Amino acid sequence: MFYRETGQFKSSYKADQAIFPITQDRWFILFIFIIAFLVIPLTASEYLLQAVMIPLLIFSLAAIGLNLLVGYAGQLSLGTGGFMAVGAYMTYKLTTAFPEVNIIVIFILAGLISASVGFLFGIPSLRIKGFYLAVATLASQFFLVWMFNKVSWFYNHNSSGTITAPPRELFGVTVTGPTATAETRYIVALAIVCVFALIAKNLVRGRLGRSWMAVRDMDIAAEIIGIRPFQTKLIAFSISSFYCGVAGALMVFLWLGSAETEAFSINESFYVLFMIIIGGLGSILGSFLGAAFIVCVPILLTNAPQLFGLSMPIDLQKHIEIMLFGFLIVFFLIVEPHGLARLWQIAKEKLRLWPFPY
Repeated sequence: MFYRETGQFKSSYKADQAIFPITQDRWFILFIFIIAFLVIPLTASEYLLQAVMIPLLIFSLAAIGLNLLVGYAGQLSLGTGGFMAVGAYMTYKLTTAFPEVNIIVIFILAGLISASVGFLFGIPSLRIKGFYLAVATLASQFFLVWMFNKVSWFYNHNSSGTITAPPRELFGVTVTGPTATAETRYIVALAIVCVFALIAKNLVRGRLGRSWMAVRDMDIAAEIIGIRPFQTKLIAFSISSFYCGVAGALMVFLWLGSAETEAFSINESFYVLFMIIIGGLGSILGSFLGAAFIVCVPILLTNAPQLFGLSMPIDLQKHIEIMLFGFLIVFFLIVEPHGLARLWQIAKEKLRLWPFPY
């Protein structure tokens, strides 16, 4: 009975088209923000922040970027890891070349460079689609990783071939580098992800988002009604690559601290693709839910034997973890092919009608 719209009248189009038109949703989001910004930093351990919360936020941002391209624009991509590498390596080059520039500005500039790279690799989308487009983006994945591995200029010619986040401050507080605390890095990552998630939500609700969905559903019909498919696809590739580039920058500078090109392998591209499939294509919320599933389930499966007092070899435990993880992915896709976001939507619809069965 608590989730009803009775008495909540809308007197304008602006109120009717709000992101959260129901009062209960606004209170729920406020509660989530209080938990995320206040409770978790004050109470969570360093392990929880470093192993769960920070990677969850970073992969959520990458999943949002890929979901804009695949879920909303309908352009299949397997080059997410490569675009994340562009953001990470460009952030490293910019921070070492211009140490006085604000780190947030560096993240945005690296995202813009990643967007320009995505624009270039999005040009073939005019002529090819589906499986062939996926192969083209897969080629970008291998090319970008190979380039960052072979061209020593990108990692300042150091002998190890790794990029390391130098210490940088924001408003007098160290946010990157070995001296930055997990709480500070978590707060910065959370703030960035919240801002970009809000921007993405408004993008897909506007004219650009409607153009993406029209091209996704039937590009010929979209062109007939005045939408330019080539321009629309390139914008989708650019914005998606921007989000993935910023996610790659956060991955190195707010989570790992240092990384090689192996951190952005094809496995990362598949992981992010699994996130949006499990969470729900064409859903910003689904990006968060899918990232939570991919990040948290392996940790739970790894710690499950200890919780039940079982002792087994590490290699056997890893094999069982992979098999259970694959089984859970298939199970969720069978139960709800539209992802976890659809299950959440169904639950909300039932709450609106409860206790009535219709």
